[in-house]
Amino acid sequence: MPSNTEFAAVREQFRPELLAHCYRMLGSIHDAEDLVQETYLRAWRAYDRFEGRSSVRRWLYTIATRSCLTALESRSRRPLPSSLGAPVDDHLVAMAPREPSMAWLQPAPDALFGGHDPAAVVAARTGVRLAFIAALQFLSARQRAVLTLRDVLSFRTAEVAEILDTTTAAVDSALRRARSRLAEAGPVEDDLAEPTEQTLRALLDDYVDAFTRADADALVNLLRVDVELEMPPTPTWFTGRRAVVGFLSARVLHPGLWRMAPTLANGQPALVVHKRAAVDRYEAYGVQVLTLIGARISRITAFNDPGLVPTFGLAPALTT
Repeated sequence: MPSNTEFAAVREQFRPELLAHCYRMLGSIHDAEDLVQETYLRAWRAYDRFEGRSSVRRWLYTIATRSCLTALESRSRRPLPSSLGAPVDDHLVAMAPREPSMAWLQPAPDALFGGHDPAAVVAARTGVRLAFIAALQFLSARQRAVLTLRDVLSFRTAEVAEILDTTTAAVDSALRRARSRLAEAGPVEDDLAEPTEQTLRALLDDYVDAFTRADADALVNLLRVDVELEMPPTPTWFTGRRAVVGFLSARVLHPGLWRMAPTLANGQPALVVHKRAAVDRYEAYGVQVLTLIGARISRITAFNDPGLVPTFGLAPALTT
């Protein structure tokens, strides 16, 4: 077997992009981290038998992809509320009960897809927009693999066939079906025009300020008229500024209740959220991912899962 030092040099070079690949396949950053660890364990055990017939990168993608396909045999797709039913435009509607037992789609911190190699950073962050990851959930596991390997990672058809141990004809057929199914799932919002960095910082500052002060009027100015709000694990989701602001005003916004730390998730602006549990203590609540069109917020996806907060590098509890 190779030494730990030898294998570590290979392992760390490809970790960010392999993590992004497993995340695209699985829709869960926690599951993706587990599968990358499994990939490296399998690769370490077989490294002394690697004959160099393909690149190390393609060899690792072969192990990772096949591991993901095996994992997906016993798992259902990870939805967002917006893929399960129609939205409501009245904030007074009775909310559906939370469904924490359902395996929901998870956001992923951009920091995990970074690295020292600029090429690896670009490869890792390509195709992780939240709407794209959600749309991938409509594909079969094999279609996800083919589409991400071909359209996101730009492997050649023959390489994908080798990775999946199939024929080039089968790859082409699966790719056609995957592209067609993805188009039916709706727009993936991967080319939305976003504001400059300075405007973005100001927008996030204003959003955090409005939320923490419970200023609904200030929040109105930051949202598009057609803004949407979804909050897994709650299946109910809202469309329209009146409904979204009405819901937040009535059920969410209270002065001093929230602490929010700006971050990046899925290549989008995001906020890690803590909720006040005592006078001097805030506990982990979840992560909000914002989709922007121009200088306005078009969608708020609030993942109300405290278990996501440590993944974004913040403590489960904060004290004042």
